[in-house]
Amino acid sequence: MSNLHHDRRQFLQAGGATVASLALPALAQAQNFPSRPIKLICPWPAAGSSDMVMRALADSATKVLGQQVIIENKPGASGMLGPNELVKAAPDGYTLSQLTIGVARLPHMQKMQFDPLRDFTYIACLTGYTFGIVVKADSPIKTIKDLVDYAKANPGKFSYGSTGNGTTPHLAVEEFASKAGIALTHVPFKGSSDGLQALLGGHIMAHSDATGWAPHVDSGAMRLLATYGSKRTKRWPQVPTLNELGYDTVSDSPFGIAGPKGMDPALVRKIHDAFKKTLEDPAVLATFDKYDQTVIYMGTEEYTKFIRETYAKEKATIERLGLAMKT
Repeated sequence: MSNLHHDRRQFLQAGGATVASLALPALAQAQNFPSRPIKLICPWPAAGSSDMVMRALADSATKVLGQQVIIENKPGASGMLGPNELVKAAPDGYTLSQLTIGVARLPHMQKMQFDPLRDFTYIACLTGYTFGIVVKADSPIKTIKDLVDYAKANPGKFSYGSTGNGTTPHLAVEEFASKAGIALTHVPFKGSSDGLQALLGGHIMAHSDATGWAPHVDSGAMRLLATYGSKRTKRWPQVPTLNELGYDTVSDSPFGIAGPKGMDPALVRKIHDAFKKTLEDPAVLATFDKYDQTVIYMGTEEYTKFIRETYAKEKATIERLGLAMKT
């Protein structure tokens, strides 16, 4: 009996040692991380507003982590090429991506390569976009009322661009159009710069986007008709929100950093802490100001919960707008 007891104790000790030895590599991995450059995917074109903000965050995180955080642009598919890459990546912290609200919305609209509730590790939410709709300065459309009047008189003739199907700039306008009782023609682009060039070239009548249009508005080349936030912007206080104009449309659109599913919690904490620290960097805050973004911080747990709740809300919105995937 005592031999049996002795064997059992030895077995339990050995089992404990195995668990400890399994835990050690994970701990060592987090402690030694990063030992090489980190790839941070920006799923939008180079030189657009998202790209500039992501580069500022990457430069700041590089200083904190002591290894280079390299931006890799993967534009197209409404910002979903970054998330698609995470599905295939190892959960070692060396492949990260910017994630927008689109990850919680597009799965309701079309078949995706990922399940947003299972396939990602949501590390930290950092900031959010200011969105608005612009026209060329010489456009006869001077206000949102002009746009609505034109669209009512010419159903389907008013064309507007956005950064892709199912993006917030697309859906905010569709929500507004639905409330206004008008039909518009949507033209999706890969990113800000393509859409703005199309507007300047006269190929579309308006463009809905984050503040890539700001220099054109400030130079007088474009007119900002409305913004989509819950309140007017500091930079263009004279420009109304769609909400205050009576169209019950608010889009405050936070975004953050995520990695593949199955990342070690100690590793997640280390990356989270580095990116949280970027939000104190004057260079990052100056870039946010330049593109009219504010700090919208959520830690790992809160950000994960936010995505789950947003996924449920977006389902209802997509169904209401008649954009749900046909099954």
